[in-house]
Order: sequence, then structure tokens, then C-alpha cells
Amino acid sequence: MIDFPNHNRSYDRTRRAVRFWGHDSTIEASFFIDEGALKQIQPGAHATESGFLNAFDCNRDLICATAARKYVRGSRGSYDLLAGDF
Repeated sequence: MIDFPNHNRSYDRTRRAVRFWGHDSTIEASFFIDEGALKQIQPGAHATESGFLNAFDCNRDLICATAARKYVRGSRGSYDLLAGDF
């Protein structure tokens, strides 16, 4: 089962997404939630780095729950969360 104890997150300008990490025992997986998904779950979010990070922080529980549903142990190193996932 994946858990999200690390509250660090960062904005990746190249991918236009917020990156965060989950842990399944000793396995670490990277997750990216793109701008479109963040705008969908928080329509009033400012389209800036700080706006997207704030949208992530305000919706962390929903985002982590969605990430946990997408996660498949050992299948890959990173996962993309898109608007259709919410």
C-alpha cells in the first residue's frame, strides 16, 4: 500500500505539473498532477507556480487518494494524474 508521508512538492515547469512522492515500504514513486487537473479540482486557482502549489496543498487529500488508486506496485517509477482521473 502506498503512503504519502512526505509533504514536499515542487512545480515542474517543463512538465507543467506539481511533483510529489509516495512510498510503498522502501519503494519511492514520483507523481505528477498536471495544471489541467489542478484547474479542474480548484477552478479559481491562479495560473502561476505559487497558485498551482497552493491548489495542490488545498486538495492534498483528494490528490493523494487519486494517486493511490492509480498506483501499481513496481510497475513504473512515475505516474501522471490528469483531469480525467478526478
